[in-house]
Amino acid sequence: MNTNSNTLNEQLLKAIQRGDREAVLKLLEEGADINVGDAQGRTPVMIATYQHNTDMVRVLLQAGADVNIRDNNKENPLLHADAQGWLDILSLAIEAHADTRLTNRFGGISIIPASERGHVEVVRELLTRTDINVNHINNLGWTALLEAIILSNGGKAHQQIVQLLIDYGADVNLADKDGVTPLLHARERGFTEIERMLLQAGAHLRRRSIFQDIVGCTNHYPDVS
Repeated sequence: MNTNSNTLNEQLLKAIQRGDREAVLKLLEEGADINVGDAQGRTPVMIATYQHNTDMVRVLLQAGADVNIRDNNKENPLLHADAQGWLDILSLAIEAHADTRLTNRFGGISIIPASERGHVEVVRELLTRTDINVNHINNLGWTALLEAIILSNGGKAHQQIVQLLIDYGADVNLADKDGVTPLLHARERGFTEIERMLLQAGAHLRRRSIFQDIVGCTNHYPDVS
């Protein structure tokens, strides 16, 4: 990369930080790298995403920015927008063909933090407009359904999310690493409405580890129902 390109790229990153739309467009026309990363690995579209600058994100994506590049914190526009509950940037990321299989630093895809944090419309958007894997398991051994129960208060938002996840194919009997099922987690927390939803969807209390299925083990814990 020559000195002129370095200068253009540095100017582009500064213009993004300022939110200077006209300067950004001019620098791109002059040859600045639209996917250049700063010291934290943040591309222009990622910086704009962190700023929740929807217009700038739109401009950059329309100009060809790579929506799937993750920064040093394993964030990209889809992952960050979904965790924050930003439906506007999520919609732009979907239109830019964001890869729903990419994971954050916890090994989770975007629907997992969205479910945990109670972002109902984000979860709905992901389920209805993308090929998101509703049963993806993160590094903690939790699915979106498990996080919507374990890390929630069981209120209305999380009840809606649990129902959405069930409606779109969540495995209600997929247990955590300790073999504790979603139903048992809900019952232990006193989440009666979520418990009702799970039972209606065919959930049971049997302790079964998700990893037993992977290794083909047939031994199960005793049924605690």
